[in-house]
Amino acid sequence: MAGRTSIAGDGFVKRIALVVALVASAALFASLDTWRARPVPLAGTAASPEALAAAVVAAMRAGDLDRLRALALTEHEFRTHVWPELPSARPERNMPSDFVWERLQQSSEGHLRQTLTRLGESSFDVRRVQFGGETSDYGDVVVRRRTQLVVGSSDGRESVVQLFGSMIEQNGRYKVFSYVVDD
Repeated sequence: MAGRTSIAGDGFVKRIALVVALVASAALFASLDTWRARPVPLAGTAASPEALAAAVVAAMRAGDLDRLRALALTEHEFRTHVWPELPSARPERNMPSDFVWERLQQSSEGHLRQTLTRLGESSFDVRRVQFGGETSDYGDVVVRRRTQLVVGSSDGRESVVQLFGSMIEQNGRYKVFSYVVDD
């Protein structure tokens, strides 16, 4: 009799252990899905397109390349938010993200330096920002292309300038995607 109770007890314990393991696994997977679902926030964002544009203009006037770079998308942000959604990222394309990032970064840096030189001593205030290009949805971020700054001069006249190409937006916060200005 004692042997029979032990065997029945062992089966019961094993079933309980199995149930506990299944519940724990389900809880773990649920927490991983929740963790994965939360987008990693972009760093150093501005509260509006106009605030970002004003920060870019101020950094350009100061000739502060480090600040201008900090206002732009980082490699980690590109890999996390944009790269997975690009057609280039598909395995059959065999296109490494390093290559795409390096090309984007080199082009952005070149345009940034040209714009900085061209801006010179220009004096204007950002009145509003508009976008003249397409908008691309990359899941938790949106890229708005052909950023146009409507600026006002001291005599009250308005004009449109392009100091950078695109903005990236996440949850109503903005950052420079690239300083590449396409004509």
